[in-house]
Parts: sequence; C-alpha cells; structure tokens
Amino acid sequence: MKKNQFALFALLLLAVASSCTVVRPSQVGVKSTLGIIKGKIRQPGPVVFNPFVSKIIKVNVRTMNLSIKENLPSKEGLTILSESSILYHIKADDVPKIIQETGLNYEDNLILPVFRSAASDVCSRYYAKDMHSAKRNEIEKEIQKRLAEVCEEKGFIIEAVLLKSISLPAGLTKSIETKLEAEQEALRMEFVLDRQKKEVERQIIEAEGAKKTNVIQAEAKAQTMKIEAEGRAQSIEIEAKANKTANELLNNSITPNLLKLKQIEAFIKLSTSNNTKTIVTDGKGSLLNVLDDK
Repeated sequence: MKKNQFALFALLLLAVASSCTVVRPSQVGVKSTLGIIKGKIRQPGPVVFNPFVSKIIKVNVRTMNLSIKENLPSKEGLTILSESSILYHIKADDVPKIIQETGLNYEDNLILPVFRSAASDVCSRYYAKDMHSAKRNEIEKEIQKRLAEVCEEKGFIIEAVLLKSISLPAGLTKSIETKLEAEQEALRMEFVLDRQKKEVERQIIEAEGAKKTNVIQAEAKAQTMKIEAEGRAQSIEIEAKANKTANELLNNSITPNLLKLKQIEAFIKLSTSNNTKTIVTDGKGSLLNVLDDK
C-alpha cells in the first residue's frame, strides 16, 4: 500500500514538474495546444501548462549574429569570397506569426535566401575594388535595405549587414596594390611640387619686396637731394637779396654833407697826430693823399 502511495506521489510530482517551464529574460514563450498556436505572448518567468496537450515554444528575441560565407559576383564578372554577418532580432509581438508562417528554422527558410539574392544583386553592380574602398559601407547599407524590405514585414528587424572579410583573386589584389602605390606616389609628388611652387612664390615675393625697397630708397635719396638743392638755391637767393638791400641802404645813406663831415673828422684826427703829415688836396675839400714826413 505504501509503495503504491509513493508511486502515486512520484507520478504526481513528475506531472507537476513537467507542467511548468521557465522563459528566460532573452526569450518570449508561445503556447501550442494540440498544434494550435495561442496568440498570447509569455513574458520571461515561470509558465504553467498542460504537458499532455500543450507545450511552450521559446524564441530568442535578443540580437542574433548570423555568419555567412558566400561567393559574390562583381561588375567585371569576378567571383569574390566574402565572410559576412547579419545582425537581427525578432519582434516579440510577431513571434506567433513567425512560428505559423516561417517556422522556427527561419534563418534557413527566410533570412539566408533573401540575403544571398540581395547580396548577389547589389554586388554585381559594383567593381571588386569597391569592396575594399569606402564604397564597402555603401554596399552594406544597400544589402541591408533590400533584406529589410522582405524580412521586416515577416517580424524581423535587420540591424546591420557587415562585410567582414573580402578575398579577391590574387592577380586583382596585386593590381589593386600596384594602383594604390601609384596613387600614393602621385600624391607624394603632388605634395613635393606644391611645396616647391610655394617656395618659388616666396622667393618671388621676397625679390619683389627687395626691389620695391631699393626703388623707395632711391626715390627718397633723389627727393632729399632735390630738397637740399632747392634749399641751397633759396639760401643763395636770400643772401643776394640781403646784400643788394644792404648796399642800397648804404648808398642811400651816404650824402655830400655826410662825406664832408667825415672829411672834417679825418682832418681833426690828423691834426692831433704827433707825426708831421703832408696833405694833398685839390682845393675843393676832397682828400687825395696823406704823406708821412718822418
């Protein structure tokens, strides 16, 4: 009897344990009863269900990374080996629709086929070298756009498409490297020529400055000499005018009476001299000569 009770208890405990599951924080759950999907979303936490007729389908809704290795065509007809990543997540509210319409194997059933078609179509419009240049980001954005047009209405958010690794044919890789080296050399030569051009311009400016300085100095010297010559000429003219004026004043101031007065003063001085003097005159009062009788 005790064994039967123990077996019944164990069976009951097993039934309770199997009728409960836990939905993790990065998941949502959907109940399927007799193959029919219930629309209610089970949030993270414990969920109780009837294990005999129902089950809880758990779907990750965090960001997923789908890695792909794919041969991509280029515009010139080359085959490029690419290692890519698709970052996506599922809309939690669309999980029932995804399970019903796409299935749980949605990566193989939907995302990969759409990516291969979009990547082939987009890359075929670009040259192989573009996948190594700044156009890589443009290619990634275009593929992401084409992928989102199909997948988002199915319940998937395409966050990014990344072309992580591009393997070009050996001959093309060498050609690209040679071209890049030539472009770098051309840029270096352009830099050298530009620097030489600027040096020549600097020397021309310096020469023009020195020339202008010499011209200014010569003009200043000529102006100085001109001013000095004009000053000397004006000085000579002023001096001549002054001498002329002085002579005119002197001539105007000498009168006959003044001359007689000066003669009288001269006779007086001679008369007071200790020496014997002989005065020769014309009798009219003009002094002609004075002889010393010593």
